[in-house]
Formats: sequence, C-alpha cells, structure tokens
Amino acid sequence: MLDWEHIFATRSSRMKASEIRELLKLLEQPDIISFAGGIPDPALFPAEEFKAAYADIFSSTQVNSALQYSVSEGYKPLRDWIVEDVAKIGIDCSADNVFITSGSQQALDYLGKLFLSPKDTALVTWPTYLGALSAFNAYEPNYDQLSLNGNRTPDAYRDTASKLGGSVKFAYLSADFSNPTGETIDRAGREKLLALADELDIAILEDAAYQNLRFDGEAVPPILSLDIARKGGIENTRTIYSSSFSKTLAPGLRVGFVIAAMPVIRKLVLMKQAADLHSSTINQIAVEHVASRGFAEQVAKIKRVYSGRRDAMLAALEKYMPKGTTWTKPEGGMFVWITLPEGMDGAELLAKSLATEKVAFVPGKAFYADGSNANTLRVSFSCANNEMIDEGIKRLGRLVAHASVSEHESLPII
Repeated sequence: MLDWEHIFATRSSRMKASEIRELLKLLEQPDIISFAGGIPDPALFPAEEFKAAYADIFSSTQVNSALQYSVSEGYKPLRDWIVEDVAKIGIDCSADNVFITSGSQQALDYLGKLFLSPKDTALVTWPTYLGALSAFNAYEPNYDQLSLNGNRTPDAYRDTASKLGGSVKFAYLSADFSNPTGETIDRAGREKLLALADELDIAILEDAAYQNLRFDGEAVPPILSLDIARKGGIENTRTIYSSSFSKTLAPGLRVGFVIAAMPVIRKLVLMKQAADLHSSTINQIAVEHVASRGFAEQVAKIKRVYSGRRDAMLAALEKYMPKGTTWTKPEGGMFVWITLPEGMDGAELLAKSLATEKVAFVPGKAFYADGSNANTLRVSFSCANNEMIDEGIKRLGRLVAHASVSEHESLPII
C-alpha cells in the first residue's frame, strides 16, 4: 500500500476526526439514550412549509434560475431578508454586507483560511466549539485562552503569540448560549472584548448560531451591534458575525451566512469562487420562502419545546447528580455543561456509560484547545423528550456516583 503521509501537506496532521460526528452514529441505536448530538429535533422542522416552498419553485419559471449557477454572494432576496431580520437586534447593514455560506461551518473554515498563517494565534474561550477548532486547525495556528475577566493584558497576548512565532489574528467566541457550555457573555464582557480587539488590532469572530434560541432572561445585544454603535457604522467595525438557519429551520439545507464590513466580504466571495462557486441556489430560495412567510412563528415553536426540555434536564440534574458535580444553567440554546468531581475522566465515563447505562454524551476534553479539563462533559437536551431526559440523567447520575466512590476508594490511605 502506498505511504501517503510524506505526500500530504503538513497541515493534514492537524486534521482529526470529530468526536461528535462519531457519537452521532449512536443515534441509530435504539437502546441508547443520547445527549451527545447538539442537533435540532427533526420533528420540529417546518417540513410542510418547505414542501410548499419547493412546490412553488417548481411550478413557476423560477425553477430555471433555481437549478442554475448563481452569484457567489448568495441569493439577493435572502440577503435582503437577513438584513431586515438582524436590524431587529441592532445590526444595521446592507445586502452587500451579507454573504451566504454552506452552513456556518463553512464560514468558520473560510475565516480561518482568511486570517491564519502558520504559527499565528487564535484567541478562543476555554472550552470552545469543537467545530471551530477543527476548522481552524487546518491552517496550523496556535491557540491562547481568551479571558474577559481582566487577568490578561494586550501585551501578554502579543508576547505569547510572538514567542510562538506569529501574531494574534482574531478572537473567536459564541457569545449566546455557547456550544458547549450553554453560557452567555454579558454586555460588560462584550464591551471588554471590543476594547481588547481594538488594542490588539484583531478581528472578532462572533458565532451566533444559537442567538435566536433565548428562552428567558434579558437579551444582550450582539457584539457586532455594539461595535456598530461604537464605530458609527458597519464599515468601521472589526466584528464578523456568522450564523445559519440550521438550528431554526433545517440543517440539511446547509444555508448559513456572514455579516461583515465590505473588505471582508469581498475576500470571502473570492474564496467561494475558488471553492464551490456558490451555495445551493434552490435551497437558498426555499429558505427565503419559508423564512419570509413564518420565521418568527417557527422560532417561537422550537423555543417552547426546547425550553421545556431544558427545564426537565436541569430538574433531573438537581434530582440525580451526586454531591461534587456542578453544571451550567443556560437561558437558551441546546446544551448543559457538567463538571465532574476532580480526578474523574469524561472519556472513561463515556466508555462505561455506553457499556452499562446506555447513555451517550460528549466528553469535555475535546472542547479545550490544550486537551485539559478531562473531568467535564457536554449534554444536549434538544433531541430527547422529558421522559428520556429524566431516565437518562438518572442513569448518568448513578454512574457518576458509582465512579466517584470507586475513585475515592482507590486513593491511597495516608
């Protein structure tokens, strides 16, 4: 067999299989209660609305353009709709500032390619979205922990990046109900990030995939909105906002978008032209049909369901988790982040869980750029009903309690 390794580019060594993608295969096993995949519930997809949208497309002359090549920027009526929608949350922009991608994951890949040279530093939260790390890894960066509590100075970030052979290029974060923790950055934290980015002269990559999924609490303006207010207009901002219709309408259509100043958009368009030319035209048209006819109603529907499941999971954690275990209490999104007693390992716990309790989750270590904090895990409530949540957390709590006792018993007596 041919040895390919010496032929591959050096960047290929940074590409690793997604633990989440592998765990999604467990959804096909009927005996597994899965909290692993942070995916929307297919029962909540607006299937009839999409059926009507595609029927409208195929019953009109629009089908010709829907099945044809299209512009790399994206379908103009969809970009116009996005402009109107984000204006409600303080993002004042034009369609020229909106770029359609094949899901927000493609946006992360393009942005990594745009900003990162080998050895440059990306500032990320600890933990951070695993998909972002996977996207950025191909461009051979270093990572540094983004801290918004005032413990790090701009010079400290610069010095660390310089010693590693590059420069700080951007700060990436999911500010609302983040994947994996479910936590939200408050307004003060967002303002601190803008000040830090100005000092470092770097971009901010705002991943807003879950921004629409607030169940309770007071909404916080997007970072881009605050940046526009500070700078007097989007063309003066350094924040790049990305989102998608995957969590609100349907992920299989792969329609996402980026909102940014025109110099960034122009570069992204060139990347699109060199990669896949444009996102699916017919899917963009269908998304515009469905969104323009009832996006608010669809979002309200899924929020009612997911908020109930969030409440069920928090109640089950309170009921079944042993002392020494803590968890986040998100105001929206799809995730709860669990911190196990010190010394426990989420990956080892998963192996035991699949073998004995038949409960799947994602070990937390994968979400840390340095592979630390093994005593953490992520659970998602989006695809489990209340009964499954109660039973699954009951089993998981039993397993954690047993593992904690075993760990304690294995310690030497001094």
